[in-house]
Amino acid sequence: MKLSLAKFGIDGFLIGIISMVLLGYFFPGPGIATSPVSLEEIAGYGVSIIFLFYGIKISPKQMKAGLVNWKMHLLIQVTTFLFFPLLVIAVKPLFVSEQASLIWLGTFFLAALPSTVSSSVVMVSIAKGNIPAAIFNATISSLLGIVFTPLWTGLFIASDVGGFDVSSVVIKSALQVLLPAIIGMLLHHRFGAFAQKNSKRLKLFDQSIILLIIYTSFSHSFAEHLFDGFAMSTLLLLMGGMLLLFLAVLGITYTISKLLGFNMEDSITVMLCGSKKSLVHGTVMSKILFPNSTIMGIIIMPLMLYHALQLIASGIIAQRLANRKMSGPENVVQAGT
Repeated sequence: MKLSLAKFGIDGFLIGIISMVLLGYFFPGPGIATSPVSLEEIAGYGVSIIFLFYGIKISPKQMKAGLVNWKMHLLIQVTTFLFFPLLVIAVKPLFVSEQASLIWLGTFFLAALPSTVSSSVVMVSIAKGNIPAAIFNATISSLLGIVFTPLWTGLFIASDVGGFDVSSVVIKSALQVLLPAIIGMLLHHRFGAFAQKNSKRLKLFDQSIILLIIYTSFSHSFAEHLFDGFAMSTLLLLMGGMLLLFLAVLGITYTISKLLGFNMEDSITVMLCGSKKSLVHGTVMSKILFPNSTIMGIIIMPLMLYHALQLIASGIIAQRLANRKMSGPENVVQAGT
C-alpha cells in the first residue's frame, strides 16, 4: 500500500501537512507564542538556510549545458510566470466577497510561484521525458521565482493587502532569499559535493521548516477564527478550481508543444514542469510577502490543495505515459486521459 500510494504523490510529507493543519486547529498556542521561543522566528531563519543550501547545490556546468534547447526552456518559464498568473487574473471578477477575495489572493500567489524541483524531475523521469531539461528548468524556475514572485505580488495584489509596502518586501526578499542563494552559488565549488552527499538530510530540513511555517500560519488563522465562515462546499469548490487550473495549464502546454513540433520527450517535460508549483517556495515566500500572520492560513490553503492535487494527477499521468507504446506529441494527452 505504501508503494502504491507513493506512486501517486501521497507520502509522509503530505500526511505531515495535513497533521500540521490539524495541530494548528486543536493546539494553536505554541504556534502563536512569542516566548520563551517564537516558532515563527525559527521558521524565518530556516528560510534563509534553505536558500543558502539551494544555491550551494546549483552547478554552473549543468546550467550552461542546459541552454541549448532554448525554445522548450522559454515555453516552460513563460507558462510558469505568465500564463499561470494571467489565467487567475482572468477569473478575478468572479470573486466579489471579502472571503472570496482572500481565496483569490491565495490562488494568485500560487500562480506567481516557480515550478517545483524534485517532484518535476521525478515525474519527468517516471514518464520517460527529457530529464536533463527538467533539472535545468526546475533550477532556473526557482531562481527566477525569487524575482518574479515578489514583482507579481507587488503589482497585482497590493490593493488586496492592507499596508502592503512593495519596497520593503523587495528589500526583505533580497536579504532573506536572494542574498543567501547568491552566497550559496559562490560557495558551490567548496561545498557543492557536501550538499549533494547530504541531499536527503537537507530535504528533511527543508520539509521540517515548511511544516513549521504551515503550523504557525494555521495556528494564527484558527486563533483569529478566520475560517469560521468557510463552508465545506467552499473547500470542495476550491479543490475543483485547483484541479481545473492544473488541467488548463496542462492543455495549454500540450497545445503549444504540438504547434512547435516538440518530440514526445520534450512535450512531456514541458507539461510536467510547466504545470507544477512549488510548495517549498510558496511557504517560505509567504512569510516575506504576507507579514499579516492571521491571513497566511487562507493565503497558502490554495497552494496546499494544488500541491496535493498536482502530485496525484501528475503521478497518474506519468505512470500512464511510462507505459506508452507509440511516439509523437499527440500521445501525451492520450496517455493522460
